Amino acid sequence: MTAQIRTDETDNTARAQTPRDSVKRSFAKAVSWRVVGTLDTFLLSFVIITFLAPWFGFNLAEEGGNIVHTAGYIAIAEVITKLVIYSGHEQIWTRVPWGKNTAYGQMPETKARSVAKTATWRVLASLDTMLLAWFFTGDLLTAFSIGSFEVITKLFLYFFHERIWQRIRFGINDPVA
Repeated sequence: MTAQIRTDETDNTARAQTPRDSVKRSFAKAVSWRVVGTLDTFLLSFVIITFLAPWFGFNLAEEGGNIVHTAGYIAIAEVITKLVIYSGHEQIWTRVPWGKNTAYGQMPETKARSVAKTATWRVLASLDTMLLAWFFTGDLLTAFSIGSFEVITKLFLYFFHERIWQRIRFGINDPVA
């Protein structure tokens, strides 16, 4: 078996033959993911602030705070920050040809590419969630807990979100010949 060495010319050919996601598609994916992500963040924040944070000595209800409002603030703030971050993440990945399948009738993206996108997104998104949770709760350990649990739930949710979007043709630009 002979290893194929990629040159700049073959890289450019692969890029030219690879379908590109339009900005409209990236935005639609961002909005659909934000709905899923916001619901997950709200539920996780509510459960952790209610049941786990008191074990760390942070009891928002005793301090006169409203748990539902605080969880809602975290989730709503994420709508703004994550739409911007996610859209940028999508546009960066649309320029990376690795893991895009150009064969007719195949899924346009390999599972390995979806895994890599999931990992890079999760790092960015969890840091954002932790910072927002810290800002709204004032408690670093509670913020870290929300962000840590979110890593687990959203890794699975995001992977399946990516796989579902691979079946939707909306906003995929034909490759330039």
